[in-house]
Amino acid sequence: MTYVDCFMAAVPEANKAAYLAQAKMMSGLMKEYGALSVTECWGVDVPEGKKTSMHLAVMREADEGIVFSWVTWPSKTVRDAAWAKLESDERMQGMEMPFDGARLIFGGFETMLEA
Repeated sequence: MTYVDCFMAAVPEANKAAYLAQAKMMSGLMKEYGALSVTECWGVDVPEGKKTSMHLAVMREADEGIVFSWVTWPSKTVRDAAWAKLESDERMQGMEMPFDGARLIFGGFETMLEA
C-alpha cells in the first residue's frame, strides 16, 4: 500500500497565487524524487466548528483560506529518502513560505484502504 503525507494550512487570500506557484514548484520536485501524485485543494465549503474544525486547527484568520494537500508515495521508504533529498536540494534554499508555517499541520499515513 502507498504512503501519504497530508498537510493543512491557513493561507492569506492575497497569497493564493503565490501559494499555488510554490506548490507547482514543490510538486515537480516531489515527483522528481518519487512521489506518485501531489494534490492541492483550496477550501470552499469548510464549516466552522465550536469545539473542533479545520478553522480552529490552523487558527484561520478572517482574511485567510484553508489549504488541504496530500502527497502519495509508493512507500514510506521512498518518502523518507525523498524528504532527505528535498531538504538538501539547492532549489529549496531560501524559499519563502506564503503562509505562517507555525500553523501548518502535517503528518504521514500508511494507507489502509484504497477503493
